[in-house]
Amino acid sequence: MERRETTALRIGEWCVEPTEGLISRNQSSIRVEMRAMRLLVYLAGRAGQVVSIDELLDHVWAGVTVSPDSVYQAVASLRRLLGDDSKQSRYIATVPRLGYRMVAKVSPWNEAPPPPDARMEPAPVSEPSTSPAPVLIASNPIPRNRVFLASAIGMVLCIALATVLLFRTESGVSPHPAAASTAAPQKSIAVLPFLDLTEGMNEEEFADGMTEELIDKLSKMPDLRVPAPTSSFFYKGKQTPVADIARSLGVAYVVDGSVRKSGNMLRVAARLVRADNGYVVWSETYDRPFTDRLMVQDEIAGKVAQALRASPEFNAP
Repeated sequence: MERRETTALRIGEWCVEPTEGLISRNQSSIRVEMRAMRLLVYLAGRAGQVVSIDELLDHVWAGVTVSPDSVYQAVASLRRLLGDDSKQSRYIATVPRLGYRMVAKVSPWNEAPPPPDARMEPAPVSEPSTSPAPVLIASNPIPRNRVFLASAIGMVLCIALATVLLFRTESGVSPHPAAASTAAPQKSIAVLPFLDLTEGMNEEEFADGMTEELIDKLSKMPDLRVPAPTSSFFYKGKQTPVADIARSLGVAYVVDGSVRKSGNMLRVAARLVRADNGYVVWSETYDRPFTDRLMVQDEIAGKVAQALRASPEFNAP
């Protein structure tokens, strides 16, 4: 019998609040679409088990007629929000031809967090310790003036570093390739690298080309600010939530998508997400014969750009 969660859960590093539709970490909260939240909770309730696509459709999409594509998109959405990587999963792992498995540790939020695993333990030499370093007593005491000089230099360096970090934070300067503005313009959008969800993940080159083609099409729209491909591809494979990416790139919206293949047919899914609340404001799938790669990329990118151009989100004053 399905267990419906109403209390907060600890899933890996995240606090998941199903009733509020929120996930949070490090004082930062992200809103999750209702169906994606149900999917996350269902997988968490069966942590460590392989859950088939049919089972997810029966329970998460009960009473709704949808295709497996809805599951693929919801899983891709959760991975984006959680900062997960499909190739090195820390939360939702794909089990080829079988389904998905929650691989993160799951527990009620009010329980103590699980002890860190071996990867989190500091190494004896290469990893710096967070505790104060032990004081070593030298056989020949260091002169006091040298100690004072070293302390003064250390203090000056600390103050300088703190000043630089404070300036970068207040001025909105980001360590990422594109600087994040404090208030993103309404008509601004970033295209994240499309996910290669084909069997064997051997269409990464096509997915990357799809991303670049879409950036090119959108950048030609008047008054629409679009970060360059180098900025978008900086986040390829990174475990960074969408809200953080949008804030860093200084955009109000994010387009992401996926590429799948069945026989000689190609399916490209794309969606528009509002970064400040995580809501999906537009989505569409495109099925095309996989004959001429360049033609398919150009056609689908043109269709997506045309749909976004007609979207009310970009026609608001």
